[in-house]
Amino acid sequence: MKNTRRAGSGTKGVEMPAEYNLDWSKAKPNPYAARLKDTVAVVLAPDVAEVFPTSESVNRLLRSVIAAVPRPGRRSTPRRRGEHPRKRGLTTR
Repeated sequence: MKNTRRAGSGTKGVEMPAEYNLDWSKAKPNPYAARLKDTVAVVLAPDVAEVFPTSESVNRLLRSVIAAVPRPGRRSTPRRRGEHPRKRGLTTR
């Protein structure tokens, strides 16, 4: 069962203000934001994370799976120029 907090637990006698007045004049841009711009985070199950200790190992496997799975509209062998797909192998008399 999940450990979830109950609403109101731990807040007895504590009054929170309706609004905070923040001083945005001291705000600075995040120096690490550029690194995370094109990053996608995926959470792995613990048993999967044990097998793949690095993101490179996960990406290597996923790329090999993508290359192995046939996609619609993708030919395994290139068609010769001018050859009709339904007439391949048929000869005319």
